[in-house]
Amino acid sequence: MKAAQITQYGDANVVAVRPDAPRPTAATGKVLVEVHAASLNPVDSSIRQGYMHQMAPLTFPATLGIDIAGVVIEADPAGPALNVGDRVFGSASVLAGGSGAFAEYASAPTAVLAKAPARMSFSEAAALPLAGASALQALETLKPVEGSTILVVGGSGGIGSFAIQIAKRLGAHVIATARGPAVDFVKSLGVDQVIDLATGGLPTSIRKCDFVLDTAGGEAYKAAFSALKKGATILTMAARPDAELAGKHGVTALGQMTDVKGPILERLARLVDDGAITVHLHRSFSLEQVQDAFRVREAGHVGGKIVLEIRA
Repeated sequence: MKAAQITQYGDANVVAVRPDAPRPTAATGKVLVEVHAASLNPVDSSIRQGYMHQMAPLTFPATLGIDIAGVVIEADPAGPALNVGDRVFGSASVLAGGSGAFAEYASAPTAVLAKAPARMSFSEAAALPLAGASALQALETLKPVEGSTILVVGGSGGIGSFAIQIAKRLGAHVIATARGPAVDFVKSLGVDQVIDLATGGLPTSIRKCDFVLDTAGGEAYKAAFSALKKGATILTMAARPDAELAGKHGVTALGQMTDVKGPILERLARLVDDGAITVHLHRSFSLEQVQDAFRVREAGHVGGKIVLEIRA
């Protein structure tokens, strides 16, 4: 089978599509998925570049990729819920017991898969798992309610774009940051206000947010503390919670590591089928174009998700 693999850490040039990679098989607690589409996430670049090798070293050759959507072609006879022929989406990361998403076939634990939303194409479903689960998990932690105000730092990315839609569904007043060409995309998501960070920082008029969801880290995360009112909460998925800044501003600082599991994927699927979430695809590539897909994602100014269409 074809699979996008690496034999060393590095930039996009180290990724090669191997035409004769061994096809995985189903095993106890796992299914084999005929992969129709996969999507790229920032963590895919971090894994490829070796930034996570001390915490989670790869065994080379390693097939890259986390998010998949496809059809179950081999199932665990003793396993629950998923059967041959089911359309599924979820994680096939090698760091979570899978065989890697960027391939024609992938094995994955049933615990990190769910039936794909009925109204979605495979490409749309593949764009949803990690970013969608991150956004939903964050908002389930923050619990914005109707009339509350939330600032989403990094509104044009996968997590940000899903968080905006979910927060609006909950009735929150949503402010989001973006840069340059991505501003119009964020506006199209229905935000109440978008701030173009290419023209400056957060305006001084934004000082009384109930919540901040940070997906950017760095200076953008630190600056977002000034947008919170006393007693508010900031949750970051891109930095370590800053206790010193939290104390200075009188707020609570939280961090999140996303846990992609069947139940949260099922809640995401219901939100999609209810019309609360729409997946926005920035651009699609073939598996053979995986290097280009990485380069486009890493160049920035991406509105929505980048997808590999493995089967047309």
